[in-house]
Amino acid sequence: MVPNIHELVVEAPDVAAAIKPGQFVILRPSETGERVPLSTSDFDREAGTITCFFQVVGESTAKLALLEPGDTIPTFAGPLGLESEIENFGTVVLVGGCFGIGSIYPIARALKEAGNEAHVILEARSKYLHYWVDRHEAIADSVTLITRDGTLGTKGHVSRIPDILNKLKIKPDRVIANGCTFQMKRVSDITKPLGILTIVSMNPIMIDGTGMCGVCRLTVDGETKFACVDGPDFNGHLIDWEEFLQRRKTYYEEEIEPLRRSGTGTTVHVCRNC
Repeated sequence: MVPNIHELVVEAPDVAAAIKPGQFVILRPSETGERVPLSTSDFDREAGTITCFFQVVGESTAKLALLEPGDTIPTFAGPLGLESEIENFGTVVLVGGCFGIGSIYPIARALKEAGNEAHVILEARSKYLHYWVDRHEAIADSVTLITRDGTLGTKGHVSRIPDILNKLKIKPDRVIANGCTFQMKRVSDITKPLGILTIVSMNPIMIDGTGMCGVCRLTVDGETKFACVDGPDFNGHLIDWEEFLQRRKTYYEEEIEPLRRSGTGTTVHVCRNC
């Protein structure tokens, strides 16, 4: 779709029939591949398909990026996790960045269908990294684009959210953020003093996705939670972000090194904060 962000559409009728906004799937690109958790960005129950976006960060996601239309994968398990809370909250601001531009879409659509006023903010480093803007514009009350280099929309980062809220003349009842760890933490930091409940979709290291292994644990309001069965949605103001960031970096070198040795010619840029 854009450099290093790939769209994956999988025909999986059983999963498509049951999945809800905010839930995720786990797949394997090959029989010997690791289990990769991906947020869902769309689903078509009639066609039996699920759409996900992923970033190439290691060997397994590089293999996914090399798949061709009509190929098969050995594992596509879901739906996993709890669905997002969908009610008529009033005014909701949804913030998406990176792969979260896609995964925030079904949540925004469901909230709008539930009667909410839905305002979408999409953030990227530059204009060429934005995608699915037209889809968001078709469902949202407003779509605001942010680029760090100022090539499209508002210049800056998600730290500009208070300015955007003032410009839109809205006071949200809830903020929902999907994207890299740094983005979700920053949104939570901004909204906490404003007293706006902020829900984030957590993406820790994960293996089985059913609460058995405990790898995806995180601390929320002083208690240990498992993102796979207690989430992935949590109150961003209650998360121990420093602990989470350290755990996310645990296998950084091991994740990247096989890709360096693979000889695929794939070039990636990975944010160490993601």
